[in-house]
Amino acid sequence: MTSTTRNVLILCTHNSARSVLGEAMLNHWARRLGKDVRGFSAGSAPSGRINPLALEALQAAGVDTTGCRSKHWDEFTTPDAPPLSLVITVCDSAAAEQCPVFFGGTGQPVKVHWGYPDPSDAEGGEEGRRRAFELTRQAIAYRMLQLVQLPLVTMRHAELQQALRSIARS
Repeated sequence: MTSTTRNVLILCTHNSARSVLGEAMLNHWARRLGKDVRGFSAGSAPSGRINPLALEALQAAGVDTTGCRSKHWDEFTTPDAPPLSLVITVCDSAAAEQCPVFFGGTGQPVKVHWGYPDPSDAEGGEEGRRRAFELTRQAIAYRMLQLVQLPLVTMRHAELQQALRSIARS
């Protein structure tokens, strides 16, 4: 990582599905487009495992899942944690929780909520959940693509907050 790398933390309570999809898709787009952005994911009560259907959806789309793991958000509050530019919550329960203080390179990171229904709760048995995971991956991928195309290095806090809210409405 360089001093211009923008680190993004994606939060979901259990860090087993939506946040992992976000981390992997953000890193996928950043690599493909040559952007200096790095995604991470974590949870307030991590399950300790990634949902196999999340991994299946990512791998079917050709997305590298190397290094993906379920972890606690406390890993990002330590002095050796990467400085965060953005914190995105992707599930309603994580959005309602009191988050710890995360520090960016120049103060508090920008925070935004991009909620997605839990694909693990989809109806229709295994096939319904598999379809829900793929649709969730696609929806998250679309927003992450928009995010990596922003001029993150030059955007001020308020500009970035507004751009992220605009992406949330898309």
